[in-house]
Amino acid sequence: MSVKVRFAPSPTGKLHVGNVRTALVNWLFAKGQGGSFVLRIDDTDLARSTQEFEDGIETDLTWLGLVWDERYNQSKRFDRYEEAAARLKASGRLYPCYETSDELDRRRKVQLSRGLPPIYDRAALDLSEAEKAAYEAEGRRPHWRFKLDGKRVAWEDLARGHAEVDTASMSDPVLIREDGLFLYTLPSVVDDIDMDITHIIRGEDHVTNTGAQIEIFEALDAKVPGFAHMPLLVGADGAALSKRLGSLSISDMRDQGYEPIAITSHLGKIGTSDNLEIAASVEALGQSFAFSKMGRSPARYDTADLDRLNAQALHAMTYAEAQPRLAALGVDLGETFWDTVRGNLNKFADVADMAKIVTGPVTPVIEDAAFAAAALEVLPDVIDANAWSAWTAAVKEKTGAKGKGLFMPLRLALTGQAHGPDMAAMAPLIGREAIVRRLKGEAG
Repeated sequence: MSVKVRFAPSPTGKLHVGNVRTALVNWLFAKGQGGSFVLRIDDTDLARSTQEFEDGIETDLTWLGLVWDERYNQSKRFDRYEEAAARLKASGRLYPCYETSDELDRRRKVQLSRGLPPIYDRAALDLSEAEKAAYEAEGRRPHWRFKLDGKRVAWEDLARGHAEVDTASMSDPVLIREDGLFLYTLPSVVDDIDMDITHIIRGEDHVTNTGAQIEIFEALDAKVPGFAHMPLLVGADGAALSKRLGSLSISDMRDQGYEPIAITSHLGKIGTSDNLEIAASVEALGQSFAFSKMGRSPARYDTADLDRLNAQALHAMTYAEAQPRLAALGVDLGETFWDTVRGNLNKFADVADMAKIVTGPVTPVIEDAAFAAAALEVLPDVIDANAWSAWTAAVKEKTGAKGKGLFMPLRLALTGQAHGPDMAAMAPLIGREAIVRRLKGEAG
């Protein structure tokens, strides 16, 4: 059996770290198994869905490297949902209910006051045709509930092991609203059947829903897919993700300079037994993915880890990979320059500051004019790969400075900064003319 999974985002907002992790794990599992990944846009809520958000979903997934094999819009498939609903109505599994939200809320409060579980009492099943007609005459329109079997539903969860849900402890789920709008559950099951989805992979907050969904698969005489319910993300301190972090969108992260492989490596490895290191590619990440590596504890999302991985990705980036982006920023100073500065980058945009050290203007920091003048006196005529070592040795002999007292004044004079790339490699890039000007305290 070929593995086939799906990611079904709603185009009512931007993709954020939580739902992208779901998309990623689906993609990694499918590709690691040689299977396929389906993008299914859940746009059944026509009032709230927008083309802008739909386009954003595609842009974000493509940027992350999570390319889909098939793509669908649920808004194009209402006829199939109507057919499935008709089947369930005919078999007595989907029944009309006329209670208002206020009426249902009052019933729940009464049940709670009596120490009873607040589940729907199925009063609508006892309505006569005359009573239904009377409600209709009042202007009420029914919502439709799926009649659960009230049994223990069990499955072998790829992430959690053996799992069971007792549907007798659940309210019959509403599948169709009063206004005729299909809620998530029925379209999802129908699409999973029609699209031959083999595995449903999502967060553990959906475990309870699975019992009802399995019963709907069975009521439609369909094969039940496999399931995997992942532990949810928490913050670095183990607490629930803050609203700000939990809603951090991929487009925001892209604007902040994060590399796609840093994001996928982070989200793909947190909460697993793998070392939290940068992956060679998202494809390589898929080859190493296994649910057996996933722990049961919540996965800790720590931006410090993401920052570290982002730096790792840049430090490993070849000049060929970086060159188009360097050119776009107007800072393509060649392969030697890239190899010299990449180890000091945290975000790719930092390279512009590194290029400024070479091209100027730099405002030199001269803390000791006499020291700078002495250094200028022994500056080699040719600044090549060996010049820095010979020059600093000569400055040391002339001034007696050593260690930080020798190297820091030279770095500050030549770069205007206390930290940066290896000066032995930077000096030839800066060039003798600029070095002379900067030692004299002249900006340039």
